[in-house]
Amino acid sequence: MRAPPPPLSTSFGLRWSGLTHSGRVRANNEDAFLGLAFDAHEVRHLGKTGEASLAACDFVFAVSDGMGGAKSGEFASRIAIDRITRLLPRRFRRGAAAPTAPVPADGATDFSAVLAELVGAIHHDLLHLGQAYEECAGMGATLSLAWIMPGKMFFAHVGDSRLYHLPHAGALTQLTHDHSEVGRLQRAGRLNEREARAHPRRHILDQVLGGGQDTVEPQLGMVPWQAGDIFLLCTDGVTDGLGDNALAELIRTPVAVRITQPPAQRLVEEAVLLSGRDNATAVVVELG
Repeated sequence: MRAPPPPLSTSFGLRWSGLTHSGRVRANNEDAFLGLAFDAHEVRHLGKTGEASLAACDFVFAVSDGMGGAKSGEFASRIAIDRITRLLPRRFRRGAAAPTAPVPADGATDFSAVLAELVGAIHHDLLHLGQAYEECAGMGATLSLAWIMPGKMFFAHVGDSRLYHLPHAGALTQLTHDHSEVGRLQRAGRLNEREARAHPRRHILDQVLGGGQDTVEPQLGMVPWQAGDIFLLCTDGVTDGLGDNALAELIRTPVAVRITQPPAQRLVEEAVLLSGRDNATAVVVELG
């Protein structure tokens, strides 16, 4: 029996849940996730679950999957998350303190420029550490980031972690592009979802943060949202085990035994049960 998850409290505008798991094969977890609330004055780290109003703060959620030998992959994803915490609010405050700067009518160019600068800074830091320390050589990380404010969500993405949009009335849509040959083949219609998930080269990426690559070209975008919409950020350990239909069902109409679990817990536990070959991380943001 399936039932809809409980509604948002009427006094809150946003509810989130996040969870990461090492999976059933790997000894260490190279994934990391983040939730932040910030304004022009302060930054607040969010817990694994919670509710809040969008009236006074912007919210940022992100997932990152590290890669590299020994512990360097674990290190890389945590550097990416740490740099978001330090750099994004600082850049936001700098922009807010410049009232004479021109602001585009839809705000898209300004926010995208902030995110492009952030991604470039993380890429530079990972490259520098990879060159400076032998044990960090070649380390890299994926990143999918959602910056949520009233009525809009701006995003930045590199790699094969993913950001999805589940409208209140509509099907699940993958907003980000997997930066891989398999991702391009799927977008061109030459592979279907099942074939892409099983392809032997699906984890070979042509863009990551760091990874010894000189440059990075993040995917940037903006999506309007309405009450009842949901955003999902996840690493490839989740999508290895779950297709789009399963993701949507677990979020929107879970079976009775999972109805009391936060959505991120449902997704991660089910992905580990069905696959578990990789670390699995999910962040689910419900908007009211």
